[in-house]
Amino acid sequence: MRTLTTFITARRTSWIVLVLAALAAGALFALGSGAKGESSPGVGLPASAESAQVAALQETLPGTDGTSALLVFSRAGGTLDAEDVAAVADAASRLVDLSTGFVPPPTVSDDKTAALVVVPLDTLSDVGEQADRAAELRQIANDGLPSGMTALLTGPEGFAVDVAAVFKGADFTLLLVTVIVVAVLLLVTYRSPWLWLVPLTVVGLADGLASIVATRIAAAAGIVLDASVTGILSVLVFGAGTNYALLLIARYRDELRTHEDRREAMATALRGAGPAIIASGSTVVLSLLTLLFATLEGNRALGIACATGIVIAMLFALFVLPAALVLFGRRLFWPYVPRFGTEGSAEKGVWHRLGLLVAKRPVVVVLVGVLLLGGLAAAGVPHIKIGLSQSERFTSVPEAVRGQDILAEAFSAGSGSPAVVIAKNADVDAVTRELEDVDGVVSVQPGESNDEITQLNVTLDAAAETPESFAIVTAMRESTDALVGGLDAQSLDVDAAQTHDQDLVIPLILGLVFLVLVLLLRALVAPVLLLLTVVASFFASLGASWLLFESVLGFPAIDTNVVLFSFLFLVALGVDYNIFLVTRAREESVAHGTRTGMVRALSSTGGVITSAGILLAAVFAVLGVLPLITLTQIGIIVCIGVLLDTLLVRTVIVPSLAFITGERFWLPGRVAKKA
Repeated sequence: MRTLTTFITARRTSWIVLVLAALAAGALFALGSGAKGESSPGVGLPASAESAQVAALQETLPGTDGTSALLVFSRAGGTLDAEDVAAVADAASRLVDLSTGFVPPPTVSDDKTAALVVVPLDTLSDVGEQADRAAELRQIANDGLPSGMTALLTGPEGFAVDVAAVFKGADFTLLLVTVIVVAVLLLVTYRSPWLWLVPLTVVGLADGLASIVATRIAAAAGIVLDASVTGILSVLVFGAGTNYALLLIARYRDELRTHEDRREAMATALRGAGPAIIASGSTVVLSLLTLLFATLEGNRALGIACATGIVIAMLFALFVLPAALVLFGRRLFWPYVPRFGTEGSAEKGVWHRLGLLVAKRPVVVVLVGVLLLGGLAAAGVPHIKIGLSQSERFTSVPEAVRGQDILAEAFSAGSGSPAVVIAKNADVDAVTRELEDVDGVVSVQPGESNDEITQLNVTLDAAAETPESFAIVTAMRESTDALVGGLDAQSLDVDAAQTHDQDLVIPLILGLVFLVLVLLLRALVAPVLLLLTVVASFFASLGASWLLFESVLGFPAIDTNVVLFSFLFLVALGVDYNIFLVTRAREESVAHGTRTGMVRALSSTGGVITSAGILLAAVFAVLGVLPLITLTQIGIIVCIGVLLDTLLVRTVIVPSLAFITGERFWLPGRVAKKA
């Protein structure tokens, strides 16, 4: 490793690293991601799911290879008269130009409060084309309507367009806000007018390349990355990459006090911080790759993309950043320049005093910390509700949701999203009778058919994606051998697949993290204690977040994938801070003993861990700028969890555990010198 660090930092070779990085980056930017356009988040169910089987069989039926737009016409607080209905019929006739064929005449509700027009459409995968067509549908439907009447686009097409609108320009918005947040926090951390520019530039370049490379790798695996995945990818690369930069620069600052030559100082800093960065980054990568075992395509997409991003962030932190920093002299740190021969951070400062204070009463500190974490977990976790309907996933109410609400009030609650049943032609009559006997089924209407199968459209008396509609779909599946699909069935299958992925991936993550810690520390006691602290901080953050969601933000539930993603990010990134602290403690313990070694490690890393944690928490909070509850929830849970990790667990509880266990902290190995 000495040869490599010397090559990266030496006067004659450091520029080679920068030139090679610039050439590689230029080539990748020129090549591009290969993506043909933006795509909105898909369902990603495996082919074995019953609703996915129904969707596949629907494609074999004539006239079912497209989608549909539901246009709901209504008058605020009033009913529709004959003139209004005539205007709706006229609008329906003009909508034929955009449809794939016949547009049925409008259906007026019994109470005359709304009229529904169903427009069959071709399926479009490009978000931009979909949005343009939706704008035309809205314009045509609203042109010429009597005063006070409105037409709202809802149904499958309406929700698809509104979800896509959430992510329109999402990458730019997230990137801009993230860059501003990172720049401000780096400026506050370093208190230098220009030092912050170096890590920000390096990490920004890594983020741009990560998106391109991740998209290419995912495409090779047959997976398309949507805007939600690339948004999380950008946040993760900026957060993790800046954390690695903070760790390296903090170690570099310390080494500048003991080395007169800045290049020697950087080489020493890289040899000291490099293993911690590699270990922490590898832990995150391995944790993310466990998502490849998931059944939902969206989970696998996130795993591939984010693992790729972390690898690139590590490479830039270990190769490009050191080479870039040594181009400048010590004045880069102005006005707080680390002078050669001055005292280092391990012997003074607030973190040194905190370490000594904690060392006096470690048992009390651990008990208070456990009570705090346990109290937060107990206050919120038992009351958590899981599952958001598509109309509940927005922080602001889009047009599709308003249209769906009007539709549910004026017609049968489930008329906007009928269940779809595929039956063999010979069994249609029997299946129809079986379905009509199910409580909650309003009507069963035959639809398209071919030589083998027939589609039955089943209207329910419950609103879409509610516990009542889920119960009806479950009863339908139990009462007949035919395949049941549609929106409610699809949501049920997604919930089941997400539960399967969660039950599989979470134990894999814990096992991998434990294995990495054992190999890194060559101990068993320390990894067990560290893993317990990470899990405790996760449940505490989940409980605290639910209290915030329920009492302040008014969220009805946590989305199905939020728990898994939050656990993944918190455990993987929380272990980063464990690694930063404990690897330094192990290094210091060789010469000073576990007790003094942990105090010195806390003195040296406490500031950088706190800075990194606050920065990472702020970066994840940026996900809340998008009006999608799922990303907001992930951002808040990770933000709270990271703050608990850095301000309580890593800086107080973990040192206390080391003080309590003493030399046994490193068992079965023997690292520390006897004090």
